[in-house]
Amino acid sequence: MKTPLAAQRGFTLIEMMVVVAIIAILVALLAPNFIRARAQAQTAACEANLKEIATALELYQTDHDAYPVASNQSIDGNTSDPLTPYLRQVPVDPAAGRGSFYSYSVRTAAGGATSYTIVCPGRHDAATLQTISPGTTNTHLQYDSGTGLSAVAGP
Repeated sequence: MKTPLAAQRGFTLIEMMVVVAIIAILVALLAPNFIRARAQAQTAACEANLKEIATALELYQTDHDAYPVASNQSIDGNTSDPLTPYLRQVPVDPAAGRGSFYSYSVRTAAGGATSYTIVCPGRHDAATLQTISPGTTNTHLQYDSGTGLSAVAGP
């Protein structure tokens, strides 16, 4: 026996609109948190890459008793790059994307002291750099052998 059409229960248009409105409100509340978490993950990955390159430079210095001669040397995995054997893989900045490589410069001071700076190619959300440089409005990261990790103004 068939039930009459009026006895069948379903959703009304108003009920469906209420559900869609609740989902829209939840998305509006949660989307900024997901975007911020992604930006923080990119910055954390970049920090780890900078430290990995610094470790490779220190390993090179230990093996050769000198840092590689470099001025704005790009770490792109070429065999001519002296750090290639010291890196498991070529680090890619998640904030800059493919085709953007970290670079480093080695400087020798007048007294013979040598230092290096590693530069991140990508732009980061300044809010994610507050733990490194509180109050900064800069959007780029760099690692300096003398001062460590810092946020700097970029190009």
